[in-house]
Amino acid sequence: MAEITIAGILRAGAYSPNHIGNDTAIFNGTADELRKRGCQVNIYTEEQFNREGVSENIILNMCRERESIKRLQTLEDEGRLVINSGYGIENCTRERMTRILLAAGIPYPKSLIVNTNENVKPLIENAGFKSCWIKRGDFHAMHKEDVSYVRHADEAQEVLQEYFYRGITRAVINVHLVGDLVKFYGIKGSNFFYWFYPFDRGHSKYGWEQVNGESQGFAFEEKDLKDICTRAAEEVNIEIYGGDCIVAEDGSIQIIDFNDWPSFAPCRNEAAPHIAKAILNIIKNR
Repeated sequence: MAEITIAGILRAGAYSPNHIGNDTAIFNGTADELRKRGCQVNIYTEEQFNREGVSENIILNMCRERESIKRLQTLEDEGRLVINSGYGIENCTRERMTRILLAAGIPYPKSLIVNTNENVKPLIENAGFKSCWIKRGDFHAMHKEDVSYVRHADEAQEVLQEYFYRGITRAVINVHLVGDLVKFYGIKGSNFFYWFYPFDRGHSKYGWEQVNGESQGFAFEEKDLKDICTRAAEEVNIEIYGGDCIVAEDGSIQIIDFNDWPSFAPCRNEAAPHIAKAILNIIKNR
């Protein structure tokens, strides 16, 4: 019998927009790598987890549902090992992430955090924003409409009103950054780090990559990007992460999104063994 038994919880399809297959593939690939290393990994859907719970003391998960996150946090408080942490997953929701990264001094766009039923035009104008991004602040994005690019304050006000009518009460407004859009994947405590230009690869979830368009190849230090991401992962408390940043013409880097356990789609085969190794190190060091 395997010495280490792990519950593996898949992400519900509603939280894998346009990436259900990719999310499942990296999770199953990681589970296979753990099995090669002598672990027993029992796979559950997020729905099964919420309905029946799990008995294993080690929980590897891609959960995103509110109920799942609360359950994970309860299990952590009871002493079970949860990767990624339920608290870390919650910290990746937009308003929390924005507050955490800005407070930690991690390079991040100038931002406003607002109620969707308030008059934001004076705030946007006083902040000096022209084009900006409006993102639901209360939870993870589930639909393309949860992230909106707007060109001026009047348009921002209209979008926020739509959010309010959809039942979204809080939003984050990020100033639009000009530069190369870069997507990255990493694992805390690992040498593995991968980045690429999503527009150039045709890699997209919602199609917003076209706003920044084709990369100009602005030079930047990969070590600086990895260091920024490592700091961000520590601050939000997640082990397996990914996200997006903008590289300006002068090589400066600002994170615009940071996620718990992304798909690793372009580097899945390379990433899975590194994720498994990092998980085993966490287990052995506990």
